[in-house]
Parts: sequence; C-alpha cells; structure tokens
Amino acid sequence: MAPPQLCIPPQVQRHPSGDDPPGAEGAEASASHELGKGAKAQMLKGLPSGTTMPQTLQAEDGPAEEEALASRLLVAPSGSWNGPVFMEEQTQMMQLFLEKEAQLRAEIRSMKQELEEVKQAVLKRSSEVYVEVSDWALQSSGASIDMQGTSETYDCKEDWVCRFFEFFRTPRTPHLILQPDVSPGKCWPFPGHQGQVVIRLPARVHLTAVTVQHISKEASPLGTVTNAPRDIAVFGVDVDGEEETLLGMFTYDVAKEPIQTFPLKNAPLPRAFSYVKLLVKSNWGDPKYTCIYRVQVHGKMAKPDSLN
Repeated sequence: MAPPQLCIPPQVQRHPSGDDPPGAEGAEASASHELGKGAKAQMLKGLPSGTTMPQTLQAEDGPAEEEALASRLLVAPSGSWNGPVFMEEQTQMMQLFLEKEAQLRAEIRSMKQELEEVKQAVLKRSSEVYVEVSDWALQSSGASIDMQGTSETYDCKEDWVCRFFEFFRTPRTPHLILQPDVSPGKCWPFPGHQGQVVIRLPARVHLTAVTVQHISKEASPLGTVTNAPRDIAVFGVDVDGEEETLLGMFTYDVAKEPIQTFPLKNAPLPRAFSYVKLLVKSNWGDPKYTCIYRVQVHGKMAKPDSLN
C-alpha cells in the first residue's frame, strides 16, 4: 500500500518590499495547523472504528507537537506503521504485566504467611520453658530436693487471697521447682523474704550457670509479682553437705523476661558438685512469703576420673 499523499497549501504571497504582509505569519501557522489535522486524519484512516493515537506517540507539548508527529509518521516508509500489530503488542505487554502483578501478590502473601509463622514460633518459644544447655535440676532426669537443707513450706490457709485463687489448695512441695509446669500458682512458697533450697543433682556436674523462672505480671492472677525472689546466692555443696562453695550472687529482675539465666563465676568450675544450694536473700516486697516457680542448673557432667 502506497503512503498517503500530502496536500500542500499554496504559498502565501509575499509583500513587494520583501517583508511578509500583515497577517502572513498567522496564515502560515493556520496552514500548518490544517496540515497537521489532515495528516492525523489520514494516519487514522483505515484503522478500526474508535482507534485513537497510541499514547506513546502522543506529544507532551500539546496539539501542535502531536500534529507534527502525525505528519512525520505519514511520510514513513510503507508498512512501518501497523495499527492492529501495535494493539496486539500492547495487549501482550498488558498480559505480561498482569501476570507479573499476580506473581508479586502471591509472593507478598507467602512472605506475610512466613512472618506470621515466625511470630507464632517466637511467641510459643517464649512461653515455653527452654534453655540451650542441659538442665541437671529436672526431676524427670533424677534430680530431687534435699529436704533437710531446705526451708519449710509456707502455709497460707489463713490468707483469703490464697484461698480465693486456690493457689495452695493442695500441698506445694519444693519439688515443684524441678518440674517444667510453670502455670500461675504452681510455685513453691516459703515464709517471709528469706529462704533456701538444696537440690540434689543426678550426677556430679561442673556447674556453668543457673536459671530462675517466675511468672510475669501480666500472667499473674493478682496482677503483681511482689513474691518473686530478688537477690539470690548460689553455692556448690559437697556430697556430705559439710562444705559449701559460693559460686555467684545475682538479682532476679521482674522487669525483664520471666526466664533469666545467670552464668557462674569461673565457669566451668574445675570442681564438680553433687548438690546446689539457692539462698534467697530478698523478694520484691511481699512480707508474707516468697514463691519460686522453677530452677534449672546447667553444666557438664564430670568424667569418671573426677568422681574421687
């Protein structure tokens, strides 16, 4: 198909003096405008009804530039402009765009799901009793309480708060601190703010750290944790219980996480112990009793040649 022929308007007559006659400049502009309009109409001629200039071919500076662009397209070689092909290409590009958008949306949903799973895993782990080292003060592993060296249990039958929340309906023995269940109220209470507990380990251990656990203020039915231990001293005790070695002193902070691990000085200790003694020297303000939820003892089991 041969390119459309351009209609060139007659030249505007010039004034004998050589200058453009009045209004000549406007006449040329008007002729150029008409040329652009005619060129644009010819370019669109033959295309399907409703076809408009492609957006990528529309000028940004207004109708004058748009008409000039249309004129240039009409003088292009035959076959260089094909409206249906252009529309097909645009349709394919739009399809690719929509597919990419769907893929990105799927990836975003997957990322949100993964983040939610990580969040739930963190919440679950924070609510569980966990440490990354062995716990030698676990009753199911053979640890027990040396009752002879441990403070007596607090009896709060006369305390209406205890009766109301049924914290102490069943006897609360010190063995509770050797069990992983730390539900609110499942703690071992001793009278006042000072007391001690001696844990018999299932083996001789080179001690490295001690973990103490209480419930948080949010988990407490009373909305307070004043009965939590505060200042604590840890001792290693020999087999016959005659000799005690101070291994460290630390403070349990109720403003921090419920599970707090305290490394012992000079750990791992060269000497292995069969007993560990926790001496609570103060609590967070409760004058009646102090409650311990769980104690964990960490370290490495002594080799056979260290048994002597």
